[in-house]
Amino acid sequence: MSETITEIDEETMVDEAIKELMVPTKSIVVYNDDVNSFDHVIECLMKYCKHQPEQAEQCAFLIHNKGKYAVKTGTYEELSPICGALLENQLSAEIQ
Repeated sequence: MSETITEIDEETMVDEAIKELMVPTKSIVVYNDDVNSFDHVIECLMKYCKHQPEQAEQCAFLIHNKGKYAVKTGTYEELSPICGALLENQLSAEIQ
């Protein structure tokens, strides 16, 4: 009987892995601008993207130096409210 449970568990795990691969992954890209301070960008990334301070600081640095940077990945449904919050806080962001 334990083999049946193990087979079902393995089958479920494989099904879940396949579903995960089939969901298209998107990114929130934040663009550099001349309006927002580093501190504001860092605060927004920590508050809305749930970044740790060091991660938010590194992302802000990359946004500034590269002109844009993908700050968070996930499904469109997960990212949409986060991107909306960033936009409401005057950051230049979009989901790609």
